[in-house]
Amino acid sequence: MGKGGGCVPSKKRSPIEVSDQDQDHPNPDRDGPNLVQNQFSTTNSTTPVQNNNNIQAEAVKKLRIFIIFYSMYSHVELLARKMKKGVDSIDGVEGVLYRVPETLPMEALEQMRVPLKDGGVPVVSVDELTMADGFLFGFPTRFGSMAAQMKAFFDSTGNLWKGQRLAGVPAGFFVSTGTQGGGQETTAWTAITQLVHHGMIYVPIGYTFGAGMFEMDSLRGGSPYGAGVFSGDGSREPSETELALAEHQGKYMALIVKRFSPAS
Repeated sequence: MGKGGGCVPSKKRSPIEVSDQDQDHPNPDRDGPNLVQNQFSTTNSTTPVQNNNNIQAEAVKKLRIFIIFYSMYSHVELLARKMKKGVDSIDGVEGVLYRVPETLPMEALEQMRVPLKDGGVPVVSVDELTMADGFLFGFPTRFGSMAAQMKAFFDSTGNLWKGQRLAGVPAGFFVSTGTQGGGQETTAWTAITQLVHHGMIYVPIGYTFGAGMFEMDSLRGGSPYGAGVFSGDGSREPSETELALAEHQGKYMALIVKRFSPAS
């Protein structure tokens, strides 16, 4: 799991409203908590019937932000799904969810009571990274830095680094920690080195979330570095404020990517 961080500026802005989460019956899978299935009834939303005008509109290529994450007990995945909602709310931009490959053997995952992964979210390949216009990388902390699964994925991008294929692409982070002092900020901070070597552009959210960044009356993950969630022993669900901050980061990144787009 991991551990947590803090924040602070003006109460002039109010946080983005959070829509009610789906309240389906829980599915514990491998005796472990499965927060995603508690929050979302289906993997894919129902696609509306399109008329000819809609089809022509879809023909216009949207900018794509790859939301690439590693999530053991679903906390990071819940943030990722809210970020996709935020990205998709900005005209001309769409979020695409991906997982990184798991590195632990199945026997170890079973002993740790890790829930089964949602098969609707594909595992990303290194070659696919060049098709993104922006990135949001999410991962839990391990002693104040990213989990080994995400680090292993970054380590596999050597050929892209040689050709600087990702140089100039905007990217941000979101995290999960088990405690308040376990690395909400240092986990993102130490991950910046991955972007630096690729020549990517780090995009923190700063204090753009407004008043929600300064509330002190409840437990909340997240920092100026990006959205975050406290997982506790693995059973704690993200708060409404943590989910709202994740959705805000998705919107914010989508606007930044549009600004960097040559068509803008």
